[in-house]
Amino acid sequence: MRIAVIGAGSIGTIVGALIAKNGGDIEFIDSYVENVKVLNEKGATITGTIDLSVPVKAITPEQMTGIYDLVILTTKQTVNNEVLTNLLPFINENSTVCTLQNGVPEDSVANIVGAKRTVGGAVGFGATWLGPGVSKLTSTKRVMDNFAFDIGEIDGSITPRIKMVQKVLSSVGCTTVLDNLMGVRWAKVLMNATFSGMSAALGCTFGDVLNNEEGIVYIAHIADETIKVARACGIQMAEMQGKDFTQLELDSEGDIKNKLQFYHDVWDQHSLLKASMLQDLEKQRKSEIDFINGYVSKKGREAGIKTPYNDMVIAIVKTEEASKNVNAGMSALAQFGVLRNVLTDNKN
Repeated sequence: MRIAVIGAGSIGTIVGALIAKNGGDIEFIDSYVENVKVLNEKGATITGTIDLSVPVKAITPEQMTGIYDLVILTTKQTVNNEVLTNLLPFINENSTVCTLQNGVPEDSVANIVGAKRTVGGAVGFGATWLGPGVSKLTSTKRVMDNFAFDIGEIDGSITPRIKMVQKVLSSVGCTTVLDNLMGVRWAKVLMNATFSGMSAALGCTFGDVLNNEEGIVYIAHIADETIKVARACGIQMAEMQGKDFTQLELDSEGDIKNKLQFYHDVWDQHSLLKASMLQDLEKQRKSEIDFINGYVSKKGREAGIKTPYNDMVIAIVKTEEASKNVNAGMSALAQFGVLRNVLTDNKN
């Protein structure tokens, strides 16, 4: 089986390296020429929780030939139209495109490559791209052994091809096939909207947010909004990392203290992770904020659910994008503090 991983960044490097290590016939496809050069000359290198270097084959999109049986998509959603349009000549009616992107990208992917060729999944581990050919795995071995991927068909059916994708991805880490892909997607949206969103807004790691008394309060409100929007959209969130994230819904502000252990149980394992959105901001590239917190806010407007905390994350990150200043830190916390006071006053 001929496999391609498109996007040799933080996640793609790790996925491709471990598939190659376990004998998969895989090509890395990436538009960054220096990255392709290093991958071919020095292999794909993983540091952090795993220390590994694997010889691989890497090409640029212009060098694609033949037909791929399985394409693993790990690029940003911001480039989907270009990437997938370029891919079309190199897939056929039997090819499968598996999107492992953030947000809920299945519909937009299917609009280009066709629903019959589209499956999706959520990545349960974190990584940081250190430079050409090198990615740092920032999640624990326990995460990889138990929660690396949750995948599924758009319609929830269990098919031979989703089992095929499971077999391929299992060489990277534990891969679970579920019959509720959108429930998985929304659970991952919650994971990203909370800690990835705040990591980008504050310019820090997940652990820094987790251990900040103010930051965790705002995280709790972002999670609460996301759960309420998902329910209004008719989505039942699936478990991720062995946890039911709907338990993070708040009855009141005072309920936050009852959720703190839940946050530590899940995110202590990812404390070293720096959000990919923050990595984009540091490189002065457009982030995926519109596909993560922006997706929650968009669906909230459609459903008539207010999302002020998600809206604030979006506003801060977009300001950072425009100003090219990623050291918001205390300034961002102050903005959240003002928002919290206004919302509290309005309730009173």
